[in-house]
Amino acid sequence: MRFGILYANTGLAVAPDGATALAQIAEESGFESLWTVEHVGVPAGYASVYPYSPSGRMPGAEESPIPDPLIWLTWVAASTRHLRLATGILILPQRNPPVLAKELATLDLLSGGRVTLGIGVGWLAEEFAALGVPFDSRGARTDEYIEALRVLWRDDEATYSGRFVNFDRLKSYPKPVQAGGIPIAIGGHTRAAAERAGRLGDEFFPGVQKLEDLESLLKIMRVAAIDAGRDPDQIGVTAGLGATGADDLKRLSDLGVTRVVIPNLGGDPDKWRARLGAFGETVISQFS
Repeated sequence: MRFGILYANTGLAVAPDGATALAQIAEESGFESLWTVEHVGVPAGYASVYPYSPSGRMPGAEESPIPDPLIWLTWVAASTRHLRLATGILILPQRNPPVLAKELATLDLLSGGRVTLGIGVGWLAEEFAALGVPFDSRGARTDEYIEALRVLWRDDEATYSGRFVNFDRLKSYPKPVQAGGIPIAIGGHTRAAAERAGRLGDEFFPGVQKLEDLESLLKIMRVAAIDAGRDPDQIGVTAGLGATGADDLKRLSDLGVTRVVIPNLGGDPDKWRARLGAFGETVISQFS
């Protein structure tokens, strides 16, 4: 079992000193990864329903700063040596695939192969409108973008022809240094997300809080993987259920969970050192 920190690029970790402190304390405490969130912009008074809160609203004020995840992770990469640098999640249909492929490959090269691309389809329709990206086609667009990214990372002369993205004999360098390209973790709380993870994901990050919901989504993911001719046991699973007891972690492991993430709950470097250090001593040490 591996352990990561979710919402890493929030709170005091937005600022350069805070970002460095959180990352270094996490690494020293035995955490394996940091996971960033993103929004390009939050339209004031949005009507879309945030699916991960009973209130239907994102936590925090609409003007809470959310740094670009890839730039934030690049900063963190320079002050760490082992932490995986993960987006949890990046809203893939809002991105340009060749540009994103270059950005991620560059970060993977500079970090020594530590990047994980966690992606989602997005939920904030008003944000899509502001960016000029059709909201209703975001699922189909995401599927194509995943395929296009892998072609760009793999092929010397990349060619892809689809409904949303097209390029011919495109030489995209540098390539990622990780064998097989950058792993892609599919995030989401829906049947569609679970099926996409089974068909296309290297990993699955179900955005659910209840154990029974997690179990249901993992079954869907496994069936989709088998239907696609893939081995579901080769798909990593990240869960963020707040489970830290030995029995909870054993139950998650039995379900196929390979990583547990805990949230950045705010605070300052002293509080991070105390909380993350204690977690490392009482929980992570059991799995080292």
